Amino acid sequence: MEDDTLKSSRTSDSSYPKNPFKMAIDADIFELREKERMIKNEERLKQKNLKIHQKVTYAHKIKSHKRITMKPDEDLEEEGEEEESKSVKDDSQFTIAITKDRRFERETIGEYISKKREMFRVQYAIGVMRHEMRKLDEIAQAEERKLEMAEQYLEEDASMFDEFLKENDKSSVEAIKIAEQETKEKLEKVAEIKKINASIMSLKSEISKAEDTLKEYKIYRDFLENLAPVEWQEEIKQKRKDRRQLRHKKSMQRDQTSIEQEESKIKRFSETDSHTSSNEFTDSDSDDEVELYFTTPQQVLDIFSELEEQNLTLIQNTQETEETLEDIKQSFEANRKKMEKETWSLKDQIEKTKVKIQEEEEMAADLEMKVKLFSASGNMQSADQNSMLEELNKKVEEVYRGIIGSNEANIDTLQMLTNIENRLEELFELEESLPADKVEAAKRSKEKERRLKMREQKLKLQKLHQEERMKKSLERAKAEPKKMYGKKLMPRSDPPRLKKKEDKKVDETSREEEELAYFFTE
Repeated sequence: MEDDTLKSSRTSDSSYPKNPFKMAIDADIFELREKERMIKNEERLKQKNLKIHQKVTYAHKIKSHKRITMKPDEDLEEEGEEEESKSVKDDSQFTIAITKDRRFERETIGEYISKKREMFRVQYAIGVMRHEMRKLDEIAQAEERKLEMAEQYLEEDASMFDEFLKENDKSSVEAIKIAEQETKEKLEKVAEIKKINASIMSLKSEISKAEDTLKEYKIYRDFLENLAPVEWQEEIKQKRKDRRQLRHKKSMQRDQTSIEQEESKIKRFSETDSHTSSNEFTDSDSDDEVELYFTTPQQVLDIFSELEEQNLTLIQNTQETEETLEDIKQSFEANRKKMEKETWSLKDQIEKTKVKIQEEEEMAADLEMKVKLFSASGNMQSADQNSMLEELNKKVEEVYRGIIGSNEANIDTLQMLTNIENRLEELFELEESLPADKVEAAKRSKEKERRLKMREQKLKLQKLHQEERMKKSLERAKAEPKKMYGKKLMPRSDPPRLKKKEDKKVDETSREEEELAYFFTE
């Protein structure tokens, strides 16, 4: 029954929460943190808006916070009061005495449980807040300790930095002094180097001058040695070889003595150096010793006079040889020109003879063709032959009269033909001697005349042909018409025509005959 009453009371009570372990809104820690953040932001904004003399440093804030928070006596008193309040609250007599005169109303079990739950929540929230406050106090104390340690470290670092700056200043001053001393030394050394370089340059110039003079002297020495006789030159060469061998032996001995002296003390080494240097100078002096064949300048002048005489004779000989060479060259050029002219004339004669040979061969071929023609017509009658010969004789006489003159001596046809040929050859030679422009102009005029004659002949033939055609057409017109009976006769196809090969030689002979007929006929 009691359970049913509890269930009914729970269902009837509308204020009963669904989750009994839900924290209250006022006791939410996160909201408290957000509020603290908001407060800090507001303080920052206030600090920003303040003036410079009104603002406070971070160290001053921490010190003021220390003064407020660090009160151990008050904390102990508060803890004692809390313990006393807890002990009083836990005492049952205290609670009875307080609640003695109060009026009690009847409450249901649900209300009682809800009140207990609320009380538990409040107590739990208070405990959590106290625990958080303790934690925050511990964190603040730890941060304060860290800040104190940081201040100590900063002070130590500042003191160390001051010492470092002092040492750095000292080292910089010392470095400046050292740099000044080094610059002074450097300038002094540079001046010394310049002096030494100047002395070196002067020595080099003197050495170069001495070398130039030595080269000149060597050239003079070589020149004088070359002027000397060969026997004396060979003797000097032998002496120089002997000296070189002696020097080589001495140098080997010096090397051996130097190796032995290196094992001895420094003093002896210096003494041996002085001895070796003196020996070297003596050797170099012996190298520079010069033996000359000529003792007086008159000897050299005598040799020069002899050489001048020899040179004069050589110059005369060279001039004579040059003159002979020029004469030979002139004669050679004249002979060459003569030979060229002769060769040119001979070549011209050869070409002319070749042309004549070709002409004679052509004439022989023409005569052979004519003989063949006459032999082919051997079947003709003797009367016809005589008539043909008479006609030929008449034509030859006409040509002979036109070219040479009258035939008073009654020469045969063959003799007349030979005379005509000789005359033609003379005319061809004259044609070659004449200018080419005039010859071509004459040929053109003759060609024009020949063409005009050919045209006139063609026109005459055309007229005759037309007249014949007109006569035939008139006869056809006058004749009676013939009646055709039966079918028309169809013409047969003509047989294929055979192409005859025309001989070139025959064409050439016909062309020459036409030209002869044109030029040698009236």
